[in-house]
Amino acid sequence: MMPIRTLIVDDHAMVRIGLKSCLASYGDIAVVGEANNGAEAVRQAEACRPDVVLMDLVMPQLNGIEAIRQIKDRWPDIKVLALTSFIEAKYITEALEAGAEGYVLKDVEPPDLVAAIQKVCRGEVPLDAQAAKIVVNSLRSVAAPIRPPPATPLSDREVEVLRLAAEGKSNRDIGLALVISEKTVKAHMSSILVKLGVQNRVQAIRYGRQAGLLPL
Repeated sequence: MMPIRTLIVDDHAMVRIGLKSCLASYGDIAVVGEANNGAEAVRQAEACRPDVVLMDLVMPQLNGIEAIRQIKDRWPDIKVLALTSFIEAKYITEALEAGAEGYVLKDVEPPDLVAAIQKVCRGEVPLDAQAAKIVVNSLRSVAAPIRPPPATPLSDREVEVLRLAAEGKSNRDIGLALVISEKTVKAHMSSILVKLGVQNRVQAIRYGRQAGLLPL
């Protein structure tokens, strides 16, 4: 069996050196290139045509998310495994939406990293346990129906703010439309979230439509 050709992308030289040294002890992994930023990652992907790219996410010149997107657009067969220290939902969802086949944290044990590389080559989607939990919770939050709380009516002004938010207007634009300060708009939005028992603007808009406060 041919070794898995792997490209290491990270803006810290010591991380690249450590990964290369670690992977060298596994006969079925061959490091064929390195890159210290997203732009270089795209160039190296073209030059080396690796099977798998180990992609850091926060880098200069071109971040890892955009580098993933460009690599997957140009070479769909190249697998990308996000290898990062960030566990926030934003990074996880953006990396997966850009085309990453997996998401692993940098504190992963060497055998588990090798296993993740092997999995993406087999078409599987290896996810760090914490990342998987965040993805599941995020999906549950989106799918869960928002039930109106018992007695928390919005004021007329709050309904106006919510209606303009549903039209896609920013806090600044809402303020201009209602002739109030952006700070006042933020205060109204905070009050809306508390009254409706929701966590963010998207959920508030969904509530407003379900409750008949906004047009569908």
